[in-house]
Amino acid sequence: MSLKMSGHFTYKRLLRFVISPILMIICTAVYGVVDGFFISNYVGKVPFAAVNLVMPVDLVPVAIGFMIGEGGNALISKKLGENKRGIANQYFSLLIYTTAVIGVVLSLAGYAFTPVIADILGANDQLKPYCVEYGRILFAAQFFYVLQNIFQSFFIAAGKPDLSLKVSLLSGGINVLLDVLFIVVLQWGVAGAAWATALGQVAGGMAPLAYFARKNSSLLQITRTRLNLPVLFKTFTNGSSDMVSVLSASVITALYNYQLLSIAGEDGVAAYGAIMYITFIFMSIYLGYASGSAPLISFQYGAKNHEELHNLVRKSIVLMLGLGGIITVVAELAAEPLLGAFVGYDQELFSLTVHGYCMYVLAFLLMGLNIWGAALFTALNNGLVSAAISFLRTFGFEMAAVLLLPIWLGIDGIWISIFVAELCTCFITVYFMVSKREVYHY
Repeated sequence: MSLKMSGHFTYKRLLRFVISPILMIICTAVYGVVDGFFISNYVGKVPFAAVNLVMPVDLVPVAIGFMIGEGGNALISKKLGENKRGIANQYFSLLIYTTAVIGVVLSLAGYAFTPVIADILGANDQLKPYCVEYGRILFAAQFFYVLQNIFQSFFIAAGKPDLSLKVSLLSGGINVLLDVLFIVVLQWGVAGAAWATALGQVAGGMAPLAYFARKNSSLLQITRTRLNLPVLFKTFTNGSSDMVSVLSASVITALYNYQLLSIAGEDGVAAYGAIMYITFIFMSIYLGYASGSAPLISFQYGAKNHEELHNLVRKSIVLMLGLGGIITVVAELAAEPLLGAFVGYDQELFSLTVHGYCMYVLAFLLMGLNIWGAALFTALNNGLVSAAISFLRTFGFEMAAVLLLPIWLGIDGIWISIFVAELCTCFITVYFMVSKREVYHY
């Protein structure tokens, strides 16, 4: 199925266009949940805590993939909107080659320095062996994982959002099946979980590479190209907000783990891990919508169709605010059954997790608007404003809240930090959206 980016978008057509990116990211989140379920229930809460401790590092290839994918998407979609398909393919190919080189460097460096990384993340003697065992296997697959992340963005610009979902189903399906085989049947423990994830990532990176490397029915194909530093610079700066969002999530996760380890010990880290697995499923709706709608905005901006650009922005704001209320209510009501699947075997840990989760998910009320607001300015090729929103949201407000609020509120200060950060960011997002309205004619 190929969906055109031109023409008028009703709510129905807009949701039809973004549904594949949303489902793709939800599938990715669900597969992560399955990983966590098997590790927690079949390996134990200490290995589960160890995996969650090292998980921030696994976000690095995601950050790079988002930076190049979303930043490049804006450039490529704009060129497609200008009817310059040949140039769009040259940009696309350059970014694929660049990503491949970065992936090799990540794999080699990560594998070599895994023990050092575990120490930096605060792993104690009990957690470190599991961190190193899990981390080294994952790092070996980083080349494929960073490719998987960038291709998921480019499938949308190529007019094939459904293929991003199919690749996700392939990668995640392999992951889940191998989880059962390696963890439950063969009892390989943490190593089994890591191998299942790594092999799923190999499939997720190689399948789209094979598709775009040959003639296909999409708008994009890997071709011969040349080094173009201005294009790389524009891609990196334009996608910097996406990289900041993911990298900051990595840093913030490490900070949460550090604070919780000092206040509640390994149970605190395990509780946060369970919360993150579940909340990422809900957050995926916002991320998928932002990723799916951004090429539409870039296309209309490149085509100078101000009326349709205004239509897309208005509808997106309504959807983000409406979904914020719905997702928050659903997340609160589903707390106990969802978290029970992870930590129901330990009543004290379960109570701690549910308590923290119910405060944490209040952030969903405003999170969608903030995520989409940053994506809007990336799509409009204004990486500076987009990066400012993302930087303040995480490195600014959330980091400050995680460090300061526990001084007065104890562990509750940690759980409520993300809501405080989203509330503060909302004012910044609205300010930029209003002040830039006349500049971009939306």
